[in-house]
Amino acid sequence: MRAEIEAAVSDIKQSLALLRRHLDWDAALRRLDELNVRAEDPTLWNDQQLAQTLMRERTQLDQSITAVRKISSDMEDAILLIEMGDDEGDKESVEEGESQILALKELAAKKQLESLLSGEADANDCYLQVNAGAGGTEAQDWAEMLLRMYTRWADQHGYKVEWLEESSGEEAGLKSATVVIKGHNAYGWLKTEAGVHRLVRISPYDSQARRHTSFSSAWVYPVIDDSFEVEILDKDLRVDTFRASGAGGQHVNTTDSAIRIVHEPTGIVVQCQNDRSQHKNRATAMSMLKSRLYEHEMQKRESVAQAEADSKTEIGWGRQIRSYVLQPYQMVKDLRTGVETSNSNAVLNGDIDLFLEASLASRLKGGTSSEDEEGDAVL
Repeated sequence: MRAEIEAAVSDIKQSLALLRRHLDWDAALRRLDELNVRAEDPTLWNDQQLAQTLMRERTQLDQSITAVRKISSDMEDAILLIEMGDDEGDKESVEEGESQILALKELAAKKQLESLLSGEADANDCYLQVNAGAGGTEAQDWAEMLLRMYTRWADQHGYKVEWLEESSGEEAGLKSATVVIKGHNAYGWLKTEAGVHRLVRISPYDSQARRHTSFSSAWVYPVIDDSFEVEILDKDLRVDTFRASGAGGQHVNTTDSAIRIVHEPTGIVVQCQNDRSQHKNRATAMSMLKSRLYEHEMQKRESVAQAEADSKTEIGWGRQIRSYVLQPYQMVKDLRTGVETSNSNAVLNGDIDLFLEASLASRLKGGTSSEDEEGDAVL
């Protein structure tokens, strides 16, 4: 077996050992057995909230254990394929086995990183809000491109995307939009994407084909359920209704069904226009507000006052976390981790895992709490 493959096998075994240690393997197996027994108890669903909590734990534990077992089994199969190929002089089998080992090395490393998403809300669904910076149509088009990047990433990873509100640009693109991304660890993976994103390109809206620089911001916060206690006082709220517009509300744009809620003590603003019913939009907006306030409290608890201060600055120079350059060369570079790629087209089509993984790994190596968030950027 080649030295490179031997090293890859060693890396896989090390990742598997760390995954088992993180899970507390024997205790995890016993807990899964307990949850399987409880799942068969017909009285479990007498308490809906408890049942949902236990079923969520069971699913996550089962997925984690199954992943470790499959990687281990696939590694042994690939090693056997290589050994048989060597014995029989079958070069194709050897190459196939080696290719499988290298792919498993990447998968095991990713699972190891994912196992560290252990923050209080990391496993939750998340809200993703995109806002265009100054610059009119050019910035609004960039906001739409940025949101499309995230929705395509979500699609590629089996997450479900639901649109909550959208404010269309005057000529093209988006002024702002909010979606909810549903799936295990959606918040954990995307939480480091909060910040300002910078685009450099030849503008399709400039008749002289000049190069333009545009800015848009992304804001990510977790969806939380009733198990998270957040107090909201009616006297602190200002509720406005308005007529919905854009793709998220074109079926309700004949009535003032859209809802905007301002939490005056913090200045947090949420809005929803996804439903025909004003009452349903209000309920969704209140859920979003609860999540924002919970996330706000997490930041305070983790002493990220500076991030909060940074969040209230203009979307523009000095605030960006990543640059996307399409002209005069192709380059996407994360300014926090230094990770870069020349395949900008793939990135804009949702291939952003290298940035998510590097950002998460950087925060973990630096000892940063998994609940420590980037600041919100507002217009």
